[in-house]
Amino acid sequence: MTEHAQVFKPAETHVKLTGRTHYSNDVLWLALSGSGIEFSFYGTKAEITLKADNIALTGNNLARIGICVNGVRVIDDQLDTLLRTYTIFESETEQEVRVKVTKLSEAAMSTAGIQEIAVHAADGIKPAPAKVHKIEFIGDSITCGYGVDDEDGLHSFSTATEDVTKSYAYLTARHLDADYSMVSYSGYGIITGYTETDQRLLTHLLPDYYERVGKSEGKFDGVLLPQDIRWDFNRFVPDLIVINLGTNDDSYTRDDTGKQTEYAGEYAEFLKMVRRNNPRTPILCTLGIMGDRLYPYVEQAVKGYMQETGDSNISAMKFDVQEAADGYASDSHPSQATHSKAARKLTAHIKGLMDW
Repeated sequence: MTEHAQVFKPAETHVKLTGRTHYSNDVLWLALSGSGIEFSFYGTKAEITLKADNIALTGNNLARIGICVNGVRVIDDQLDTLLRTYTIFESETEQEVRVKVTKLSEAAMSTAGIQEIAVHAADGIKPAPAKVHKIEFIGDSITCGYGVDDEDGLHSFSTATEDVTKSYAYLTARHLDADYSMVSYSGYGIITGYTETDQRLLTHLLPDYYERVGKSEGKFDGVLLPQDIRWDFNRFVPDLIVINLGTNDDSYTRDDTGKQTEYAGEYAEFLKMVRRNNPRTPILCTLGIMGDRLYPYVEQAVKGYMQETGDSNISAMKFDVQEAADGYASDSHPSQATHSKAARKLTAHIKGLMDW
């Protein structure tokens, strides 16, 4: 048994990075849903120290973090202090231990940092192996797993009830044995964010932040906004990109053909941005879980983009609309049952599309 703990920083030599992350002052910062680390060790004890951003002191929409040990979630907490150390594993005998730290809540409200990992293990820690495939998911609240832990459709949003590991995207990645990266924000769209008036919400456009580490109210280290940091697309080169955007646009476009056509045009422009940063990756455009009224305009965007660019490495797929019989999460978002169904459909489609 190792007498003294060995302390490691969450650098790539020691851990596998998941999703978009940013290293600042020896702390690995997480903003986007599903971002985190994975590692393993053979030993008797492990502790992880997490650092919070300034949002932790407000008590409102705190970052939610999940830590799994050997596939079981042992920590599920919201960061309400600036520094917290969790003992995640302790045993009398040495064991082979797999650890996964995941940011369960989305970027916009709050961020979280991993400061250090201390283990009683003679050989230290090592990164989890890379999976067979890599997928990037670009989406909105559905991709974030909005409200999935609160199956009362009348309740409103809270990061406490958001869990990306129950979303169709995360489940699809698991079914396909794929590493993933999520770029998703509740209420965001292509030409507008979610609106209950006839006015566009121009502060909530996903294309504005696609090339950034994230977008948040919370600052890394109290000083760095993730939206001020450019993302290096060489750090994660996906085999497939899945886009699921339009649910929030539909709150504005409704049945207005002019607005719907404008959505299709701007969607095609966004596809150019995605392609510029991912020159060879197939793109799959999806919509429909919370309504499919705009889906024909997703198809129009894909067709228009292909005709203009000659790029045929792109296609579309319609999800089934959620059913009342499967229940609703908060604000009438998809329930766990709906996410599971959507994941099965998307998984089968990707297997055929990609020959996986």
